[in-house]
Amino acid sequence: MNSDIQINIPTPAIPGDDLIKFESTTDVRETIYAMKEGKSVLITEFYSNGMLLLKELHKHLKNRLPNKTFSEQRAYRAEYHQLSNQILVKIKKQEVALKKAPSIGWLEKLYPDNNSFFLTFPQVQGLNSAWQWYKNGIKVPVLRNKIHPFYGTYFPTRFDHLILFDNWLKRYDGAKKTAIDIGIGSGVLSFQMIQHGFQKVFGTDTNPNAIVGLKEFMGDTKLSRKIDLIYGNLFGNIEKETELIVFNPPWLPAHTSVENIDEAIYYNKNLFPKFFAEANNRLSKDGKLVILFSNLAEITNVSKEHPIEKELAKGIRFKLEKCLKKTVKTSSDKTKRNANWRAAEEVQLWILTKV
Repeated sequence: MNSDIQINIPTPAIPGDDLIKFESTTDVRETIYAMKEGKSVLITEFYSNGMLLLKELHKHLKNRLPNKTFSEQRAYRAEYHQLSNQILVKIKKQEVALKKAPSIGWLEKLYPDNNSFFLTFPQVQGLNSAWQWYKNGIKVPVLRNKIHPFYGTYFPTRFDHLILFDNWLKRYDGAKKTAIDIGIGSGVLSFQMIQHGFQKVFGTDTNPNAIVGLKEFMGDTKLSRKIDLIYGNLFGNIEKETELIVFNPPWLPAHTSVENIDEAIYYNKNLFPKFFAEANNRLSKDGKLVILFSNLAEITNVSKEHPIEKELAKGIRFKLEKCLKKTVKTSSDKTKRNANWRAAEEVQLWILTKV
């Protein structure tokens, strides 16, 4: 693995000349309207002042924007994202320069030589949450040990698709010499395969944080000798054939108008055609191609096209051996968002073989 990989970190914000300060006695309504005019806001005094302003911003947007359908929720989040990122916080000597602010270890790890700069309040919140996950670890039902996801690395928050994959692995009776995990993320699928007896897993990712984070997590343990990490798109520099290829792709198509998309959530139109073409050259004659997917795009009316069904319809490279499905657990009563379509959601495990 290239030790010179540069990880992604939150880019420090550059405050404009018309920066206004927000403290406990500042008029919230006037501040929000100033933000809508393009002004940035600096949180002063207490960390809780930033929390207060975000809470009031949510209230303001809920009063003027519909937030029921999937597309409305997406538009709501886009505007909230834009306005909330105009709220700034001063970072001084790797600490949040506010009273009663949380201690965030990432500030020292990611900015060791930057003693004075600004971040947006959502960036600071994200760093704080990521630090708690990294420090305390996350229990995943299908793994023996907790994972400790590095900053900026995808990790699962729901586990239905992982349980589906684990149940399939228990019944898998093919060769277990090698496997390839496309988009290794926090390593869960690779760890599952090692637990079920695979001798070697090659994990790729375009996210440098995933590669650096897993290298740090595995250290010099036995796991590091069983999992090879490759920084690259799809199959990276892997040329050899393998018995099993596993892919947990994004489940939603990106809109062409969206820039800087989150590639862990949204896929572009070229992802699946390129993946299937490359997978055809890497899968052994009797190997299995396993894809974890969902009907999310269909039930939310984002797209009627299913990329796996589209590939199978061609009948050129792959054929369907089996498609396993599992209904997603209903959201808790506390989570009202998306309740109108969540009941119809299912995760899918597609097992393909060569034609």
